[in-house]
Amino acid sequence: MSFSSFGLSPALVKVLAAQHYEQPYPIQKEAIPAILQRKDVLGIAQTGSGKTASYVLPILSNLQGNTTVKNRHARVLVLVPTRELAVQVREVFILLGSELPERVKTLAVFGGVSINPQMIGLQGVQVLVATPGRLLELVESNAVHLSEIETLVLDEADKMLNLGFREEMNRIFTLLPQKRQNLLFSATLSPEVANINQIILHDAVVVKIEPEKEQIDLIEQTGYFVTLEKKGPLLRYLIKKNGLQQVLVFISSTFQADNVADKLCKNGIDAVSIHSKKSQGARTEALREFKTGKLRVLVTTDLLARGIDIEFLPCVVNYELPRSPKDYIHRIGRTGRAENPGEAISFVTPEDQHHFRIIQKKMGKWVTMIDSQNIDLKGF
Repeated sequence: MSFSSFGLSPALVKVLAAQHYEQPYPIQKEAIPAILQRKDVLGIAQTGSGKTASYVLPILSNLQGNTTVKNRHARVLVLVPTRELAVQVREVFILLGSELPERVKTLAVFGGVSINPQMIGLQGVQVLVATPGRLLELVESNAVHLSEIETLVLDEADKMLNLGFREEMNRIFTLLPQKRQNLLFSATLSPEVANINQIILHDAVVVKIEPEKEQIDLIEQTGYFVTLEKKGPLLRYLIKKNGLQQVLVFISSTFQADNVADKLCKNGIDAVSIHSKKSQGARTEALREFKTGKLRVLVTTDLLARGIDIEFLPCVVNYELPRSPKDYIHRIGRTGRAENPGEAISFVTPEDQHHFRIIQKKMGKWVTMIDSQNIDLKGF
C-alpha cells in the first residue's frame, strides 16, 4: 500500500515523496482512510509510530477545496500537553502542507511567552495547535472562537489527562460545537483515555497497534549497577570513552537536570538542560541545537521529552529510572526508530534493582547488566 492509494491530495503525496516517505506505517494505513471519511478515531500506538502524520495528512486533505474561514474562528483544534509538542506538530502541518494549492494557516499557541503576538497571529488561522491553559486565555480575551471547530484532535491524550489538564479540558469541551470529528491519539489506553473516549467519541474507528518486538530489539540495551555518588563520573566516562554524540539523558527533577548538565559542561562535555522552569526561548534554542547535532548532550525531564522527536537519535541514558515500565518504553523508544538501531543505557542503584527487574519483566526483555565497580572512573 502506498500513500497515493489513500486518495490524499496529489500535493501531499508529492511532499511525502520528496521527504522519502515511501510506505505508510501501520497506524497510518488504518487511521488515514477513516479520517478522510470524517469518522471519529481512537488511535493507540507507541511513540515514533507515525501518529502525527496519520492525522495531519487527512486533515490537510479534507481542508482543500473549502479553506474559507471566519476570522478568528479556527476549523481544526489540536490539543497537546507541552509547548515543545505544540511547536513540533505545527512544523509537521507546515512541512506536509507546503505544496498545497490552497494555503492552510497553522498556528501554535502556548504559555511561557508573550500572548500578544499569538493574539495577532490568530487572524485567519485554520488549524490551531494549543496547550489548554493558553487556549483558554485566548478564548477569554476574544482572540479566538471555538464555535466553528470541525475536527478536534487530542494528541498524547494519556499524558494530557495525567498531567492535571482535566478541568481545563472540560471547559474547552463546553465551548466546542457538539457536531464535530473527534480524533484521540495516545501511546497507551489508560483508564483516563478510556473514560474520555466514552464521553466524546461517536462510533469511533479504533486503531490499536501493538509494539513490535523487533522495534525493541533494534535498541541495544545496557544497564550499569552503580552507586548514587558514581552516577556522574560514570555518565562522563561513557560519553567520553565511547565518543557518544547526541545523547538524551533522562532525569526525574529540574534541580537534578541542571546539576547534571552543569557537571558535564565543567568536564568538557557540551550539555544543556531543559525543563519546565526554563524560558520558552531557552528551551526552543536547546532543542534546535540538539536536533541539528550542534549540542552533544541534552538533559531533560519526562515532561519535556514529549516534544523531542529525532528520527535518528543514537543514544538515550536513563540517569534515573522512570516510575513506570510504560515510561521506560517511551524513553528508550526515542532511539531505535524508523528501523534504525539505537542504544539505551540505564543506571541502576542498589535501591533501583527490584524496580528495574519489574520494568524488564513488563517489557519482556532482559537487559545486559555491567557492574561499574570494575570500571576505573578516576579523573571523570
